[in-house]
Amino acid sequence: MKLTVTLDGDQIFSVDVSDDLELENFKALLEFESGIQSPQIVIFHNGEQLRDNKKTLNGYGIKDGDVLLMQRLMQPAEPPRQISGIGNISGLDWGSILVPGQSRPQSAHNQVRTAQPQQVAVDRDSPEYIRDMFLADPHQLSLLKERNPELADALVSGNLQNFAGVLQRQRQERADKDMQRIRTINADPLDLEAQKQIAEEIRMSNVNQNMEIAMEYSPESFGKVVMLYINCKLNGHPVKAFVDSGAQMTFMSSSCAERCNVMRLLDQRWSGIAKGVGTQKIVGRVHVAQIEIEKVFLPSSFSVMEDQPMDLVLGLDMLKRHQCCIDLKKNVLRIGTTETETPFLTESELPVTDRLTFSDGEGENMTQDKQLTEMEDRELAEAMIRSANDSSQGSSSSISSQSTSSASMSGIASIPETSIQRIVDLGFTRDQAILELQRTNGNVEVASAALIAKSLSFPSQTR
Repeated sequence: MKLTVTLDGDQIFSVDVSDDLELENFKALLEFESGIQSPQIVIFHNGEQLRDNKKTLNGYGIKDGDVLLMQRLMQPAEPPRQISGIGNISGLDWGSILVPGQSRPQSAHNQVRTAQPQQVAVDRDSPEYIRDMFLADPHQLSLLKERNPELADALVSGNLQNFAGVLQRQRQERADKDMQRIRTINADPLDLEAQKQIAEEIRMSNVNQNMEIAMEYSPESFGKVVMLYINCKLNGHPVKAFVDSGAQMTFMSSSCAERCNVMRLLDQRWSGIAKGVGTQKIVGRVHVAQIEIEKVFLPSSFSVMEDQPMDLVLGLDMLKRHQCCIDLKKNVLRIGTTETETPFLTESELPVTDRLTFSDGEGENMTQDKQLTEMEDRELAEAMIRSANDSSQGSSSSISSQSTSSASMSGIASIPETSIQRIVDLGFTRDQAILELQRTNGNVEVASAALIAKSLSFPSQTR
C-alpha cells in the first residue's frame, strides 16, 4: 500500500510498504528517507501517536492512501536500551575496582550518561539557540520584525521566558493546524479538496527545496544588480544615460530636453503614445543631435516623452546603428564604429532615483525637489488657465447670464463633437476635454494648451 508521510508540514514523501510491516521497520524505512534516526521518529495517525513498535501497520488501522504525520523527538526515545546495548563492556563491574577516589570514575560515568541529554538540550530548535541566532544577525532580525512582529517583540524585550512562551505557542498552533489538516485528508483521501491540498503541499515542498538549492549553489541570484548607466554629453550638457537594449528607440525626458536646449528642434508632428510596460505620451521627436561619449561625437535621434523619470535612454536603434557591444565581463560599453569604450557607472555614481539605496539626506532632498516641482507645475497651470479665462471673457461678454444648471447643459450641447475628439486624440479623457472646452467657450487651442500645461513636469532649478 502507498502512504504519504509529512514531516512537520515541511517535507512530504510517499512510501510503498506492506500492510503487515511492523512499526519499528517502518521507522527504519523513514530513517532512510528523512535522515532522522529511527529512535527519534514519532508517528501520528488520525491524531493518535503510534507507540507499539512491534505492532503492524494493519493493526493500527492504516489503509492504502492514508497520510501520516511524522515528528522528530528531540530526546532519545529509549535511553535505557541504548545504555544497556553497549555490549560486553556493560557487564564489567567497574565499581569492584578498589582505587583511591572511587567516586571519580562513578561521577565521570554519570557525566557520560548525561552527556547526550545535555547535547540534545542545546538544539537548533531551542529558544536559547534561536534567540542567540537572531541577536547575532541584524539582517535576520529585521526580517523577523517584518514577517513575525509578535515573536520579534518578545525577542527584543530581553525576557527569555516570554520569548519561549510565544515561540512554543506558535509551534503548538502550527502543530494543531497540521494535525487538523491530516485528519481532514484522512477522513476522505479521495475528496477533491483533499487532493488539491495534498498537491499544493507537494508543490510547496518542491518550491522550498528548489529555493534551498538556489541559496546553496547560486546565492548571487538573490541579490540586486545595478542598472547600466554611462556618462555622456548631449549638446554640451553632462547627462547620465541608461543603456537599454530592450528599448526599441532612443528617448529622453522633456525636462532633459529643456536642460540640454534641444526643445527648439522638437518636431511635434511625431507626437503619439509609447506603449510598453506602461503607456507614456510622446510630445515629439528631435531628428538629429550630437552625443559625446569619451570625446567621440555620435549623431542620434531622440523621441521626447512627457513624464519620463530617466533623463536619457539609449535604445536599440542607436546601439545597432553604432554597433555597440555590452561587455559585462569588462563592465564597459564598446562602440564598434569608433572602437572606443566607456565604463558603466557604479551605484554611487548613478542618479539618486535609480540607486538601490540612498541616505536619509538624499531622500529628503528628493522629496523637497518633488514638492517644489509639483508646486511650480500647479502655478504654471493656474497661470495658463487664468490667461485662457481672460481671453474668453471678451468673446463671451455679449452672452446673457443664465442659471447654473441650464448654462451647464447648454454648454455641453453647444460644444461640437469634433472639438471634443481633437482633444481626446491628444491623450486626454472625454470628461477633461468637455470641462476645458466649457471653461474656454469651445476654444480648442486654448483648452489643449491648458490641459498640456497641467500635465507638464518641469525640473526644479539648481540652488
